[in-house]
Amino acid sequence: MRSKLFVPASRPELFAKALTSAADALSFDLEDSVAAERKPQARLALRELLLSDAVAGTTKVLIVRINALDSAYFQADLEAVVQAGLDFVNLPKPESVADVQAAAAALERAERANGVTTPLRLLLNIESPRALRHAAELAAAHPRVAGLQLGLGDLFEPLGVARRDASAIRQAMFALRMAAGEAGVFAYDSAFANIKDEAGFREEAGMARAMGFLGKSCIHPSQVELANDVFRPADDDIAHAVRVVEAARDADARSVGAYVVDGRMIDPPFVERARVLVKDARRMGLLTVAQLAALDGAAPRR
Repeated sequence: MRSKLFVPASRPELFAKALTSAADALSFDLEDSVAAERKPQARLALRELLLSDAVAGTTKVLIVRINALDSAYFQADLEAVVQAGLDFVNLPKPESVADVQAAAAALERAERANGVTTPLRLLLNIESPRALRHAAELAAAHPRVAGLQLGLGDLFEPLGVARRDASAIRQAMFALRMAAGEAGVFAYDSAFANIKDEAGFREEAGMARAMGFLGKSCIHPSQVELANDVFRPADDDIAHAVRVVEAARDADARSVGAYVVDGRMIDPPFVERARVLVKDARRMGLLTVAQLAALDGAAPRR
């Protein structure tokens, strides 16, 4: 999920184009991008899309950002969009463990009502000082939570923190990444508002990738290819990871705990990272024929 493209649910004319875009994931929005008077219509349009053949045939990750738990729209949003074609419900502004648990319970009720048999997962937006401080607790509040998403605009603007201040961004990213790591969920990067600033988008996305974020939110189709490129594993990194996985197989057979690959000391944390990278590269079709052949005998352990 290198790239996640926002699509306003009030713009159904954009749905088909989004489904054919290069984005790994689509995040249909019922919250900030939809005016109050248009929410019922947007909700209906999104429900129809999720029940359509177009969604049934897509390989994209499908997400809906609903309205906050304490809003007047939360329940109606869930009743409409909790359908078999959906992967994640994106919950904005959770502030407490109780919020997450209440949202998960409401999600379960909506699944039963709509006949959804595969449990949907929650992606939590972390966009307030309190939420950032308690992010690990929020992420661990319920098994449905799969990831934390940083909301830098909502986090910074009310406090007067400059949105482009690199030091502030790094600190917020690091805090969220550590919280996600503690809870065993993924971390996802914030949106970048300046559509014309490709260099700025790349710089921020690169910062997120270096901290182990899964990908970056995109508010315009022009940002999708940028995110896909930044979060694509580099060929040199893939080659090194394959060699680590091969070396780990041999080391396991000889009961060796630490060894050197490409001049670097390797022990279990580095092996685990290599296995994750190899898995990602395989999924993206980035492994060479020779690498695939080598890995047939050194497949990552599960």
